[in-house]
Amino acid sequence: MAEVVAFAVPTESDKTLLVWELSCGPTAEDLQRSLFAAFSRFGLLYSVRVFPNAAVAGPGFYAIIKFYSARDARRAQAACDRKLLFQETPVKVRLGTRHKAVQHQALALNGSRCQELANYYLGFNGWSKRIIKLQELSDLEERENEETERRLAKRSLKVFCALEVVLPSCECTSRGVGVAEEPLDTLEEEESGKIAVEYRPGEEILDTASEEELHNLIEVCGDESWSVM
Repeated sequence: MAEVVAFAVPTESDKTLLVWELSCGPTAEDLQRSLFAAFSRFGLLYSVRVFPNAAVAGPGFYAIIKFYSARDARRAQAACDRKLLFQETPVKVRLGTRHKAVQHQALALNGSRCQELANYYLGFNGWSKRIIKLQELSDLEERENEETERRLAKRSLKVFCALEVVLPSCECTSRGVGVAEEPLDTLEEEESGKIAVEYRPGEEILDTASEEELHNLIEVCGDESWSVM
């Protein structure tokens, strides 16, 4: 049976492994590297986090490992539970046991994580993307008086993007839209008062879609509140 791997931060219990009875000899950083090497053989990892045991449990560490794929997590659990792996004593590995009734809001991955995930499952040359439209929504040019500047100090830089992903081997495309927002106090500001935004060339911005096509795309994605001019 095929598995759908979402481009979202994995929060499900069936994608989470708890590893304990880790030796107290190595440092947490060394254990993190060893765990990553051992478990990444079964699939792409989202995170490996190592924590010291509670005082009542004695010296040592435990770890929480998150996979993007529930199937990969099950394979890793079955293969690594009660095995020596990288230390002289066996470790214990269990799948997460969070109650199924607990619901978590899906959190989107950042751009580098999305590319890493796509490259892993589709291949480096198995997909491509192009920007259909990129537009600033925050209207940062309005600085008429001090009151306006005080309001802007609490605002954020907001950018709308419509993107198309192409899978050549499947001869299919998929379009989506999103809004990225960054607080102004985290951005560099030049002496002129203008916001310094870094542009990283690497793909041509192709504004080829009509306004009607963009409006329909926003409706399909379920948010008609974005006004794209």
